[in-house]
Amino acid sequence: MSLNPIRERALLLTRRQLFGRTAAGIGTAALASLLAPHAFAEKAPAHPALFGFPNFTPKAKRIIYLHQSGAPSQMDLFDPKPRLADRFNEDLPDSIRRGQRLTGMTSKQKSFPVAPSKFQFAQHGPYGTWLCELLPHTAKVAGDITVIKSMFTEAINHDPAITFIQTGSQVAGRPCFGSWVTYGLGSDNQDLPAFVVMISRGTGRRVDQPLYDRLWGSGFLPARYQGVKFRSDGDPVLYLSNPAGVDAKVRRSMLDDIAKLNEQNLREFHDPEISTRIAQYEMAYRMQTSVPELTHVSKEPESTFAMYGPDSRRPGSYASNCILARRLAERGVRFIQLYHMGWDHHEGVPRQLPPQCLDTDQPSAALIRDLKQRGMLDETLVVWGGEFGRTVYCQGNLSRESYGRDHHPRCFSLWVAGGGIKGGLSYGETDDYSYNIAENPVHVHDLNATLLHCLGVDHTKLTYRYQGRDFRLTDVHGELIRPILS
Repeated sequence: MSLNPIRERALLLTRRQLFGRTAAGIGTAALASLLAPHAFAEKAPAHPALFGFPNFTPKAKRIIYLHQSGAPSQMDLFDPKPRLADRFNEDLPDSIRRGQRLTGMTSKQKSFPVAPSKFQFAQHGPYGTWLCELLPHTAKVAGDITVIKSMFTEAINHDPAITFIQTGSQVAGRPCFGSWVTYGLGSDNQDLPAFVVMISRGTGRRVDQPLYDRLWGSGFLPARYQGVKFRSDGDPVLYLSNPAGVDAKVRRSMLDDIAKLNEQNLREFHDPEISTRIAQYEMAYRMQTSVPELTHVSKEPESTFAMYGPDSRRPGSYASNCILARRLAERGVRFIQLYHMGWDHHEGVPRQLPPQCLDTDQPSAALIRDLKQRGMLDETLVVWGGEFGRTVYCQGNLSRESYGRDHHPRCFSLWVAGGGIKGGLSYGETDDYSYNIAENPVHVHDLNATLLHCLGVDHTKLTYRYQGRDFRLTDVHGELIRPILS
């Protein structure tokens, strides 16, 4: 069902119309307010269920999206090609490359020498999932995750690729995944944002691709659906604390006065951004209590920090953010997005990849174990992956001990786990060079359609009319990956 703001505006009643039409129906309205008080809340948006979402019984209630910014190398982590060891430094065959476009960083190379992975692989879990030796903790939860080895995308450079996987478009300005989800499904917590973002910087490559706030922006959706970024230094959210000389009573009085002025403008102009402003002021007031309690992790037992690893006590680390992600999930936050930078390994893969995996392997696996032991994994979707893959051929100088890899959109790997997803599977296959997809291709739109399905949302129905057409996260594409659905 399309949520159309123009249609909603046309359906608004004046006070005269309201009393004229409901003179005989006040009792019905009173009963409705008792049965569905959320629909009559003065300062809360209409409940999504009133618009038909979820479309069917969901398997998952929320998403924790662990985005590995910069693009992890699939053939060094999830997609082993042991026979390439005998083809070291051979030129990539034209029959494999097929004249496909390259980035400006390698298109001028005179040759494209094959660089086999330096790392060892082994099978894990009930169905023999192949994982690199750099992922020993992920190996222990192999039975809970499904590795998709046949992902592909349309973008070949970072900014359009990360914009595409997050918003469904390479062109900036569309709502991100988290905004679509919170727009369609709302929030289960009135004291925290429905969509929270946290960022960490990896140790594998400290100077990496930038992340822009628009990646968690609401685009043309009302601004209330944009992500709220939590910081690791100072106040978790900017301007959350009261300034000197302002106590809670003064703050409450000020907000009440501002709300009256905003409500007067809302009645006159019916601008949804005014409604957003009212709601965000109230949310900020409630967050003055809820956010400090959330981020005060010192009450977590020692076993939690041991499970997430030695970096878990450092605020702003990936491990610490994973703990906060679990705490946010416990409190009903709908969409939790972690960005971990440092995966753009154009050179020195054997040197840069191990510390990057050390950052993420144990905390990611701990998050799965933690959710599972709390009975939350069955209702929480967890996604781990980047915006595209890396090339089998070497960028720059090649040796047995060192190689680099360029961007590769033709195939890459990621894993998913939790509500609505089967565990222990590997889906899709690539060719002998991890260069093209050989079996079961999965487009970015297919992945996003499938994740929405697990949340009980038909991706073709979650739309918003803007500039004369209905938009959706998956544009006019997207097929469910049915074999991985439980």
